[in-house]
Parts: sequence; C-alpha cells; structure tokens
Amino acid sequence: MIRRTIRYRGTVQGVGFRWTVVQTARGFQVTGSVRNLSDGRVELVAEGDPAQLTAFCDAVAERMAGYIRGTEVSEAPATGQFKGFTVAF
Repeated sequence: MIRRTIRYRGTVQGVGFRWTVVQTARGFQVTGSVRNLSDGRVELVAEGDPAQLTAFCDAVAERMAGYIRGTEVSEAPATGQFKGFTVAF
C-alpha cells in the first residue's frame, strides 16, 4: 500500500474538481481526501494498492484534463489515516 499526493495547477478551483475526484474515487479501492489550497491549486492525497492508485489518478486526469495545466506528484508508504474518500477543508 502506498500514499500518493498530487497537487494540480491550472483552472482547478470553482469547476467541480473536488466533487469529480470524490465521485471518481467511488469506482476504485482507494481512500483519501481532496482540498483546495490557498494558492489556487488542488491537493489530492490517496492511499491504496499501486495499481488501483494509478488507475484512479489516470481517471481523474482524464476527466479533468481540460482544467489541469500541471501536476506535482510524490509517493510515500501508506499511513492508514483515511477511512473513505472525502473533501477536506
């Protein structure tokens, strides 16, 4: 199990990005959260099996491709912090 943190740049706030991420997560065995950052980016933190995480992140990127202009990705061991997938504030 791994933890992947992705920070998306572009027109990613005010376009339903967080809602889309939460809805997309329902189709995968992942846990985590998504939140708006004060600098205009959106941060997604997800944990799960590497294959499930990759498929989930690819699905988010495909659905929101018109809004994303760049990403920063980091990985670490999963912490088990999350019980489901939510919008964080």
